[in-house]
Amino acid sequence: MTKINVLKEKLNKGNNPAFNELYGSDPSVLLEQATRYSTLMDEFQKVYGKDDVTLFSSPGRTEIGGNHTDHNYGRVLAGAVNLDNIAVGAPNGTDTIRIKSAGYPGFKVDISDLKIDKAKFYTSEALVNGICARMKENGYSIGGFDACIDGCVPKGSGLSSSASFEVLIGAILNELFNDGKMSAVENAIIGQWSENNYFGKPCGLMDQTACSVGGLITIDFKDPANPVVKEIDFDFVSTGFSLVITDVGGGHDDPASQAEYASLPTEMKAVAAELGAKVLREVTLEQIVERIPEIREKTGDRAILRAYHFHGDNQRVAEQVAALEGNDFDAFLKMVVESGYSSYMYNQNIFDVVHKDEQVVSLALALSEMILKGSGAWRVHGGGFGGTIQAFVPQNKLGEYVKTLEHVYGKGSCHKLFIRSKGSVKVEL
Repeated sequence: MTKINVLKEKLNKGNNPAFNELYGSDPSVLLEQATRYSTLMDEFQKVYGKDDVTLFSSPGRTEIGGNHTDHNYGRVLAGAVNLDNIAVGAPNGTDTIRIKSAGYPGFKVDISDLKIDKAKFYTSEALVNGICARMKENGYSIGGFDACIDGCVPKGSGLSSSASFEVLIGAILNELFNDGKMSAVENAIIGQWSENNYFGKPCGLMDQTACSVGGLITIDFKDPANPVVKEIDFDFVSTGFSLVITDVGGGHDDPASQAEYASLPTEMKAVAAELGAKVLREVTLEQIVERIPEIREKTGDRAILRAYHFHGDNQRVAEQVAALEGNDFDAFLKMVVESGYSSYMYNQNIFDVVHKDEQVVSLALALSEMILKGSGAWRVHGGGFGGTIQAFVPQNKLGEYVKTLEHVYGKGSCHKLFIRSKGSVKVEL
């Protein structure tokens, strides 16, 4: 805990190595971030009347390989990005957590009552309550705290704003009440557990792990309780390509659309169940093909196509990692495109059938192919059905690419990102 005026003095002096790790070296960006932190500390002091605080940052993530493979215990390739959620926090000595997020009403969570409340599904309160419940079950200390949060991970962007928020809350509880002894991977597992059980969303574990651990990583979820996380030593900057995430909008929160999203893991697991397994990682593609006539009668054809996508993308991740480790960027780009085609044709998470006239992702992919075919790569990003797409764009086409996509999706919809080395952390100035 440090006095706000001391932290602001350090920000004003500049030359903060922690900021360089989180936000790069662009002076204008660093100044913008210093102002952002200072403003949030002022807000904290105004809302809570305290000036002893701790600073936190939790990144968004970009999924680079493995689309909808994690929830069936597959492999993924992902990276933490420089868009983040930040927090100013301090213990309050009570059994109440109070959070004020910029642009949203404040809320409170009574941690003396940690039961699941289905009436609060799909709320931030539920996520915080679930994280506290699981940390307590796992033997960690919990306590009331006050926090102000500012989010630069756009909601619905495919950069995992919810996972970033979850591991941010975990990091705050870890630092304020446990001296930082909980590991980044355990923080991720707890965040996912809360989202599954208290929030009501059947997500996998990739998002939370990438946000919590940081860097460019591959994760193998064959044993989901003990995911194998491996850092990948590859410098994307040296390739001359930009990683561009475009916010194409779309996506719906109505029950029919929620059901469309939930059908992805459900249908994959239904195919596995017909072979006596829990998830697709436990069966082979050959076993599925041998039993297709029987399985399709029970699950329908779409479920089998999604199972086909799972096995293709799961193997593709291993091959992408090998390509990057072997410095074969051309082979890597080719597999990014293959992954995108598989998501479109087989996984079918590009648009939902409920709102079939709205195909924002499909159009963005078509425009990307028009500009980048033969020289870059493009694919759906994240859960799909709206949100974002991802592209690796050579510098000589970056201007044209951004101009074309922003002509359709609006100025500022393209985000040029980099992979940051730090996950969800206490910020030491």
